[in-house]
Amino acid sequence: MDLLSDVVALMRTGEPRSARVAWHSPWAQRFPAVSGSAGFQVILQGGCFLLPPTGPPVALSAGDVLFLPHGHGYTLADDPGTVPAEPDCDPAAEAELFASAAAGDLRGPATAVTLCGGYRLDPGRAHPLLAGLPELVHLPARPGHRPDLRAAVELLAGEVERPRPGADTVVTALLDMLLLLVLRAWFEDRPADGPATGWAAALADPAVGAALHAVHRDPAHPWTVESLGARAGLSRAAFARRFAALVGRPPLGYLTWWRMTVAARLLTESDAPLGVVVGYGSEFAFANAFKRERGIAPGAFRRQTAPAG
Repeated sequence: MDLLSDVVALMRTGEPRSARVAWHSPWAQRFPAVSGSAGFQVILQGGCFLLPPTGPPVALSAGDVLFLPHGHGYTLADDPGTVPAEPDCDPAAEAELFASAAAGDLRGPATAVTLCGGYRLDPGRAHPLLAGLPELVHLPARPGHRPDLRAAVELLAGEVERPRPGADTVVTALLDMLLLLVLRAWFEDRPADGPATGWAAALADPAVGAALHAVHRDPAHPWTVESLGARAGLSRAAFARRFAALVGRPPLGYLTWWRMTVAARLLTESDAPLGVVVGYGSEFAFANAFKRERGIAPGAFRRQTAPAG
């Protein structure tokens, strides 16, 4: 697996949710903050405004994609002056109930159609890549730009609007694909907006990016700073400095953190021995490393996170 695939596969917990909503003017809907989540909005038809908690309204057009990685609240409206409907959107409600209850005045034609949804994220496995994203990722529609993202949006919208046999599996897979494509688009487009920093710079840097992808493809490999530096095409010292400057921690520090993140997921989902799987020669060595990183023994962590019943 590569880094972006890991972010999607390991950080999300539970099934993502989505709904297609036709909005009839006048309309405004508040989407409250939800801790430990990420949300998205896709404007399928028409236009509307995003009203963030701070800052001016943002005009949105058909084809625009919004991703809100930190679960902060916001409002969508046909006009910045429209008063939001009550109650606020309830992310735990059934999608069909929300779609019918929040659609505004049904007497007139729909002025906007949106595809909204959200992902529950496990704070214990939150990758620093997500923490480095801004409060709002806005990918405006541009003809001929990001055809893969547009194709995923069209497929997802069709499945949500007209569910068919297997829709639950298809929609979940398409939502994961949408999240992956949004992250890819954001990080690939960042250099065009100015100097890349943080994880945008790390992924764009050929040397550091090569080392990160090597770690994520094979976290159990006995990596050293020297062998990762060789992957990066740099000397040991030059690689260590460059990696720490961009990623925010030393190469082996990141390797250990990622191994323990993988181990935490496997402890939750499997009862198999894990030492060799994540790069340790014995269960004893793995248990010591896990307790140093997480502050809890692997067995206790497994019991603590086991599903009820």
